[in-house]
Amino acid sequence: MYEIVKRKFADIINQNELEKEDVIIRAVPLSPEEAIGNPEDRDYPLVIGRERLMQAEFKSFLGQAFTDMYGDFAGKLGDIVAMDLKNNFRRAIFISSLNAVMRSLNLVDKTVHCRDNEPRVCSQELVKFLERSYGHPRIAFTGFQPRMVEALSGKFELRVADMDHDNIGKKKFGVIIDGPDRTGENLRWCDIALVTGTTVVNSTFEQFMIAKPVIFYGITVSGMAKLLELKHFCYCGH
Repeated sequence: MYEIVKRKFADIINQNELEKEDVIIRAVPLSPEEAIGNPEDRDYPLVIGRERLMQAEFKSFLGQAFTDMYGDFAGKLGDIVAMDLKNNFRRAIFISSLNAVMRSLNLVDKTVHCRDNEPRVCSQELVKFLERSYGHPRIAFTGFQPRMVEALSGKFELRVADMDHDNIGKKKFGVIIDGPDRTGENLRWCDIALVTGTTVVNSTFEQFMIAKPVIFYGITVSGMAKLLELKHFCYCGH
């Protein structure tokens, strides 16, 4: 799947003659405050320190991607397209850069994380969207986004799977958090799946290419969702 995205990304670069420009992509990890501001709730993975946002800049346009493997990078656009996406660090560089370039071309418009109270607003809008579009489905939720889990647990039948060992087996907002080993069972049980865009960085997203409706959420997956025609929800992204 990454090879398909890389080919599509290379086509965009060629069509817009970006390969002729000596443009430097810089990707750096953001601090929690830079990434999400100062939300009243303090249980977000970004605040706790489980993940960081990698941010790439291209012609003053920004793209971001969640990752648990981060650091600084600087290179030309051609370096990004040719990169061997062998680990989360390299995939975070590629995905954040893809988002920044596609944002610069007005191909996507949600590439920077929401801040302060916006995650709560986003979660409330997600509930409205699901009720309007799907009624009251059984939902398999992947990734622990606390405001979304909080909002959904009061409205729908919900199962949640996460990779964070500090969450697995614990009850959050009335829901026991499963480990990733339960993902397949949850997908068979559900009517729709809500999946964190971080799966495109940690290379677990292909298991969600199923016949049932799948909605990827968050800014990380913006560019890939556009290129692969995936359903995407990101109400308050910038």
